[in-house]
Amino acid sequence: MNAKIAILLALVAVAVADSDEFRGYRAPQRKFSLLSHLAACPAASEESYESSEAQYNFQWAVDHDPSSNEYGHQEARDGDNTKGSYYVELPDGRVQNVAYYVNGDSGYIADVTYTGSAESFESDESNESFRYYGSNESK
Repeated sequence: MNAKIAILLALVAVAVADSDEFRGYRAPQRKFSLLSHLAACPAASEESYESSEAQYNFQWAVDHDPSSNEYGHQEARDGDNTKGSYYVELPDGRVQNVAYYVNGDSGYIADVTYTGSAESFESDESNESFRYYGSNESK
């Protein structure tokens, strides 16, 4: 009797495993028709969008004393002409200032200056040099 139950359970397991419901994930089936999609879009000749000249102006700055981060950026653009500047406090205490502009296709023209003086600081790193010997060398 136990053998009959085991065979019956095995047949049920095979039947369940063979059903479509348990064959794993399948991607959802969508019916997509390019013609119906194109029919829903307005024709290009109905409306014309002309691109306008780029025009913007922005400015931001970060001054975070706990992390000693100080930097900022500002820029203004009107059509093909762009003018801006940014600054950053360097690890040696100086501030690097970059002023730039672009006129048409000229590319970026930058003027880089530094304010303050570089401060040296004591390092905790070792200045010792080490010699590493290869396997054929002796000490």
